[in-house]
Amino acid sequence: MTEATPDRIRRVVVAGGGTAGWIAATTLAKHLSPMIEVVLVESDEIGTVGVGESTIPTIRSFHSFIGIDEDAFVRATNASFKLGIGFEDWDRPGDRYFHSFGSVGRSVFVADFQHFWLEARHRGFGRPYGDYSFELRAAAENRFSADPELGLAYAYHLDATAYARFLRGIAEADGVRRVEGRIAEVSQDAESGDIRSLILASGERIDGDFFIDCTGFRALLIEQTLKAGFDDWSHWLATDSAFAVQTESAGEPVPYTRAIAHDAGWRWRIPLQHRVGNGFVFSSEYMDNDTARETLLAALDGEPLFEPRLLRFTAGMRRRAWHRNCLALGLAGGFIEPLESTSIHLVMIAITRFIQSFPFTRDYDALAERFNTRSAAEWTDVRDFVILHYALNHRDEPFWRRMAEMTLPDTLAARLELFREQAMAYQDQDEIFRVDSWCQVMMGQGVMPGGWHLLPSQLPDANLRQALDGLDAGIKARLPQLPTLAQFLTRYADPVPAAAAH
Repeated sequence: MTEATPDRIRRVVVAGGGTAGWIAATTLAKHLSPMIEVVLVESDEIGTVGVGESTIPTIRSFHSFIGIDEDAFVRATNASFKLGIGFEDWDRPGDRYFHSFGSVGRSVFVADFQHFWLEARHRGFGRPYGDYSFELRAAAENRFSADPELGLAYAYHLDATAYARFLRGIAEADGVRRVEGRIAEVSQDAESGDIRSLILASGERIDGDFFIDCTGFRALLIEQTLKAGFDDWSHWLATDSAFAVQTESAGEPVPYTRAIAHDAGWRWRIPLQHRVGNGFVFSSEYMDNDTARETLLAALDGEPLFEPRLLRFTAGMRRRAWHRNCLALGLAGGFIEPLESTSIHLVMIAITRFIQSFPFTRDYDALAERFNTRSAAEWTDVRDFVILHYALNHRDEPFWRRMAEMTLPDTLAARLELFREQAMAYQDQDEIFRVDSWCQVMMGQGVMPGGWHLLPSQLPDANLRQALDGLDAGIKARLPQLPTLAQFLTRYADPVPAAAAH
C-alpha cells in the first residue's frame, strides 16, 4: 500500500455483517482498493434481522456499479422479480391500487402526464390512471421479462441471508478480510474522542482509521459509543412491531409485493423462487403480540417454515449518520418501516456517496457536514412518502383514525396541498420517488386534484383520445411478448455455481 502522511486513512473497519455490512465492504473494496484496506468484523453468534427481502429498481444500477452479474445474483439469492407494490384495503376495506415502477403515460416538458389524464377524465373518457403503466398491466397478468428491448422497470425479491453470503464471496475475493468475533468493547482516543479500535470477546484488538457501524438496532459504535443522537418519528409512523415468517410456496409467484392493511397496521407477502416471505407490521398500542401472531398465521397461504419472529423497532434516523470517524449504515443509521422497500436502497446510496466523498485524510469536517445534509434530506423524503399511505385513509379503526388525524410534517403537508390544488408533483435531485410514484399513491389513496395545467385543455377531444389510445395500444402490443413470471423463472430452475463479474 502506498505510503502517505501520518494522518492518512488507510484501514476501514466494518463492524457487523448482514446485508448492510457486506454491501459496504464489497463496495469499498471494489472501488477504493488498494488505496485502503477493508476489514469486516462479525460474529456467527449474533443473528441478523434478515427480512429485508424487497427492493426498488435502484438496486440494478448499484449492482452495475459494483460489477454484479444479474443471473449469478438471481441464482445465488433465489431472487424473483418485482414490478411494484399492490396496496390492498389502505384507503378503505376492499379498495386496491398499485404503485408501479417505471413511467405512467408520457409527459411533456411543460406538463406531466397526470394533467393530460385529468383533462380526459374531466371530459368523460380514458382508462384508469394506472392503466397507462406498462409495469402495472404486466403485473396484473403475472407477466415478466428482463429483456431490455421490452423496457420493463423492475427490482427484486431476494433472500437477504443468501444475499449477504453472495456479497461476502465477492468482497473476500477482492481482498476484504473477515474477522470472526463478538465486539465486547469500543476503544476511543482519549484526546479526540474518535474510535481507535474494536476489542473482541476473545481479547483480539482490531485497529482502524475509520469505522462503519453495521451493528443493527444496537448501534454499538454510532450511538452507544459516540452518542450521535436519534430523531424519533414514531408520532408519525406509529407501528413499532412486526412478526416475520417464511412459508412454502403456494401457487405461482407474482411479480409484485403485496401490502395488505389490517386494523392495526399491515402485512406483507413477498414471493421468491423457493419460498414466500411474510410479515405482519402492527402498533403494539392497538394490538397485542398474541393477536398479531395468530392473525398472521391465519392469513398464510403456505406452511410456515419456522416459528414467527418478533421484531421491535422505533421509526427515526440518526441525527448524524457520519459522526467523527464513524458512518452508520442500515439499522444502525435509522429505520423507516419496510412499506416501500427502501432499506437496502438507503444503504446503497449512502455507501456510494461515502465513496464519492471518501476522507483520505482526517481533515473531513466539511465532507461529513455535506454528507449528513444530503443523507437527512433523503431519509426525510422517504419518511414523508411512507407517512402519505397512512395519512390518506378513510378506515374506521382507532389506529387508522389516529393516522388520518395526525399533524403532518410541513414538508409533506406542502406537497399534498400542491397536488390537491393543481395536480403538481415533483422529484428533486436526490429524491428516490418519482412524480409517477407520488401521483399513484395520492390518487390511489383518494386524493383527486381540484385543478390542473391548462395545456391539455387546448387539445380537441379527438387528439386527446388519440394520444391516450396510442399509449394503451402500445402497452397492449407489448404484453403478449412477455412470458408469465413462472415461465420466465424456469431459466433459473437448474442452479449453477454462483459467480460475479470482476
